[in-house]
Amino acid sequence: MKVAVTGASGFIGRAVLGALSRRGITAVACAHANHDAIAALGHQAVAMDLHAAPADAFDRLGRPDVLIHLAWGGLPNYRSLHHVESELPAQYRFLRGLVEAGLASMVVAGTCFEYGMQSGPLHEDLPARPENPYGFAKDALRRELEFLKTEKPFALTWARLFYLHGEGQAETSLLPQLRRAVAAGEKVFNMSRGEQLRDYLAVDEAADLLVALTVARQDAGAVNVCSGRPVSVRRLVEGWIRDNGWTIDLNLGHYPYPDYEPMAFWGERRKLDRILGGQ
Repeated sequence: MKVAVTGASGFIGRAVLGALSRRGITAVACAHANHDAIAALGHQAVAMDLHAAPADAFDRLGRPDVLIHLAWGGLPNYRSLHHVESELPAQYRFLRGLVEAGLASMVVAGTCFEYGMQSGPLHEDLPARPENPYGFAKDALRRELEFLKTEKPFALTWARLFYLHGEGQAETSLLPQLRRAVAAGEKVFNMSRGEQLRDYLAVDEAADLLVALTVARQDAGAVNVCSGRPVSVRRLVEGWIRDNGWTIDLNLGHYPYPDYEPMAFWGERRKLDRILGGQ
C-alpha cells in the first residue's frame, strides 16, 4: 500500500511517520522543513506548498493509494479568520486536485472543535456546531469533500482529533509550559481552577489510531480519535507532576476558564473501536 502524509514535519505528522515505520510502511512525506528528520525515519521527503500546489502534486506524492492529510496552517490561533479566508479554499483545491488525479482514499484530520459548545460525551451523529473560525473551516472542508464524493467517488475518513499531548507539541500548550516552569525552578505554576473535563490522548497513541484507520481504508466519514475517558485538567497536571517526580505547587484559579469551549466534554469512541475491532 502506497501512503502519503501531508503536514509530516508537524507535531502529529512526526508521530504518524513513527507509527508508519513501526508497521513497516514507507511513506512519501510532504513538509516544508525537517526533511533530514523525515529521512531518518526511513521516509521520502517532498517539499510542497499546499497553497500553491503544482498540477502534478499527485505524481510528486508517489501516486498514493491513501493520503493521511494533517497539514493546516495558522494554529494555534483558533479564532483567526485565516482559517476561513485562506486555509479552507487552499485545502479544498489541493485535495480536489488529488482526487481528480486519481486519489482513491484519504484520512483527514478534523477537530473536536467542530462540535462547538456541546457538552458531555460527543458522538459522531451529533450535528456540527463550530463556534470558532478553525472549527468552522474544518467542518466546511468536511462538507465540501462529502459533496465532491458525489461527483468523484473516493473513500473518506474524517478523523476528529481531541486533545493530544506529547513531545513536539506547541510551546504554548499546557505540558511544555509546565516543563519550562519546572526547569526554571519556579515554585508555583499558574493555571485555571482545572475542574474542566476534557479528553486527552498521547500523540503516539493517536498516531497509531490514525495509521490503523489508514490501513482499514474505509469510507467511514467522521470518526472520533480520542480516549473516550473524561479527565479534569487539574488531575492531568497533577499526574504529570507525580509521574515525573517534579516539585511545584499549582496556583489554581489564576486564569479564567476559556470562553470558546464548554466545561465538560469528551469523545465517544464506539465507532472507532468498531472500525478497528478486526485489526
